[in-house]
Amino acid sequence: MDTLLQDQKEEKRGINKVFLAAALVAVVLLAGIAWLFTLQPTAEEQKQQAMAGSHFEGSPEFEQYTNNIIINTDMNRTMESPTGFGTIAMSIHANVRNRGDKAINGLELKVGVIDRFNKVLKERKVMVIPNQAQKLNPQESIHVAVPMDGFKKDDDRANVRWKVTAIRFD
Repeated sequence: MDTLLQDQKEEKRGINKVFLAAALVAVVLLAGIAWLFTLQPTAEEQKQQAMAGSHFEGSPEFEQYTNNIIINTDMNRTMESPTGFGTIAMSIHANVRNRGDKAINGLELKVGVIDRFNKVLKERKVMVIPNQAQKLNPQESIHVAVPMDGFKKDDDRANVRWKVTAIRFD
C-alpha cells in the first residue's frame, strides 16, 4: 500500500515544452496577421483609388454629366425605427437612373435629411460603385440603400435630398 501512495505523490517538474512551442507559434502568427493588416490601405486611400479618374463638383463637364442622373427617393421602402439608445435610425432607399449615353461605374452621392424649413439635420456621403457586371448602363437604374442613425425623436425629418458629388465612367 505504501508503494501505491508513493507513486501518486511523484510529480513532474519543469516546463511543458509542447505548450511553450505552441504559445510561441501563436505569438508569431498573431504578429504576422497584425503586420498584414498594417499593409492594407486606409479607407480614405481606398476611396481615392476607387474614384480615380472621376469628375468632381466644380469641373467643367460635371454639370453636363450630372444632369443625366435622376435620383428618386423610394418613400415606400424608407424606414424609421427607434434604437436602444433612444434615438431614431433611418434606412433611406432610392433609385438612381442613368439617362445619359455613357455607362457609369462609380458614383459618389450625398444624402441629407432635412426638416420643413430646408435645414439639414444629418447628411452622409456614400460611394456607389457597381462591379463590372452591374455597371449603370445608359437608360438603366440601380437601387441604393443608405443607413443613417442618431436622429432625435423630436427631429422633423420632413424630406430627403440627394446630390451627386462625383461621377466616373468606363
